[in-house]
Amino acid sequence: MSDHEHDPPHGQESTAREPIDSPESVDAAVREPKPATTTQRRGRLTPPVWVWGLVGLWCILLAVVRWANVTGDHAIANILTLVFGFLAFSALMTWFSFLSGHHAALRWGGLAALVVSIATFCALFRVHHVSGELVPTFRLRHAAAPDELLRQPTARSTETVSLETTSPDDFPEFLGPRRGGRVDHVGLVPDWTASPPKQLWRQPIGAGWGGFSVVNGYAVTMEQRGEQELVTCYRVEDGELIWSHANEGRHATLMGGVGPRCTPTIDQGRVYAQGAFGTVLCLDGSNGMEIWRDELLQRYGISRDDDVKAIAWGRSGSPLIVDDLVIVPAGGPKDGPYVSLIAFDKQTGDVVWESGDDQVGYSSPVLATLGGKRQVLIVNEATASGHDPKSGRQLWEVDWPGQSNANASASQVAPIPPNRFLLSKGYGSGAALFELSATAAGTFEVKDVWRVSAVLKTKFCNVVVHRDHVYGLSDGILQCVELATGKRVWKGARYGHGQILGVRDDLLVQQESGDVALVEATPDGFHERAQFEALQGKTWNNLALYGSRLLVRNGEEAACYELAIE
Repeated sequence: MSDHEHDPPHGQESTAREPIDSPESVDAAVREPKPATTTQRRGRLTPPVWVWGLVGLWCILLAVVRWANVTGDHAIANILTLVFGFLAFSALMTWFSFLSGHHAALRWGGLAALVVSIATFCALFRVHHVSGELVPTFRLRHAAAPDELLRQPTARSTETVSLETTSPDDFPEFLGPRRGGRVDHVGLVPDWTASPPKQLWRQPIGAGWGGFSVVNGYAVTMEQRGEQELVTCYRVEDGELIWSHANEGRHATLMGGVGPRCTPTIDQGRVYAQGAFGTVLCLDGSNGMEIWRDELLQRYGISRDDDVKAIAWGRSGSPLIVDDLVIVPAGGPKDGPYVSLIAFDKQTGDVVWESGDDQVGYSSPVLATLGGKRQVLIVNEATASGHDPKSGRQLWEVDWPGQSNANASASQVAPIPPNRFLLSKGYGSGAALFELSATAAGTFEVKDVWRVSAVLKTKFCNVVVHRDHVYGLSDGILQCVELATGKRVWKGARYGHGQILGVRDDLLVQQESGDVALVEATPDGFHERAQFEALQGKTWNNLALYGSRLLVRNGEEAACYELAIE
């Protein structure tokens, strides 16, 4: 038999078994790693399409909010920016921490570092205040507020103060003479390079958002120092504190800040003021001694907690003097009934009349003659109304929607004689011009002349009417609007939520940042003549111009500057 006798036929495989592997070879095969496959990978190292889709959606919404101005309010746009940014970041962080294919130590370590960082920041810092556009400023959590570091004034000056002596330069009340927001008897030299403002003094002051009232060389304001709400009198020439009157209480909210909001009124040697919790004071202007007071919260049965819930940013109505009366917004309990205005005998403090049935807003009453009748105008929580100054009888009312704990009404009625008035408001509301017509019953009918939501969105400030145009900070941007039609003529620089004061043919603009700008009041275009740093920090307070002396303040410092006048 040949050697190949038992070979399988050509093309057929042998059925003979291969030798069995040894135990060593089996163990080696088991230990040999298998090639990785795509399906065995735990997750992706880059975000999938659905994550990028969510991020893209939030970015598109963010762009619409920021650049299309769909909200009509820059502060709301800032809130939505924060929300959309947080959602986009959360989508990426959620995928990375729980769904990505990165190493567990990296994923969980990154999440832990983020949580620890946020917790540490919150433990060390708190929101000190927010701007008019709701941008927060932080400070160390346990640091004292600036007003708490100021000493309480105790000694009274022996200087003889006379607030009975008056002159054409006086700036005796909120927004100046007749509350018009204008000073027309002086003209400013526009070249601040050749004739720069000269600082007379600059010093710390207690918290608060009121301005100065100035008579006979003395400036009166309200401020918060610790737990005391003060009415204070300073010498204009050098800023020396002459007298102060203290009242216990501290109004403080995150959104509204700390301190009183009222600008005192000086009349015939007396000072009238209203605190943030509704304490109405009449003081002797020579020494700050109290003559009489009235507690509005006690009068109307309101607790301080309930008042803050209803009037979230503090009572802001500056007292109005009309003949023998002092008139202030009144209010009422949370669910009513409400009294819009209350009038006291300015000598004795006795109540003379009460009028209106709407909750108070943040504006102050103003006296004007419209439709041939002298009347007190006021913007309430959700209406504006006119009242007979002698009897308090309500002459007219118009809806002006708002809530004093949300989209509050703060801007003044701007009278436009002989028979018109202008209202303006932030929160996307804009402005409206109304016309009064007398009825046989001695009241008035009110009709719209125009309403435009895109102009004069004045959140904290008031407008200045000059000739046939009106000027105001509309959501922080200076605007000029044609009074007859409501048409915007020009839009200027963004100054923030500051204040403006008309001075002949110019505007002094108190920027929210503390700088003061001089802008020409002309419909021909936006022309900023000059500006300088008057203060530092958030400034919501109104300016006061006493002759050539410009007095400015905010919640931390006050200053006086000599301006060159024509």
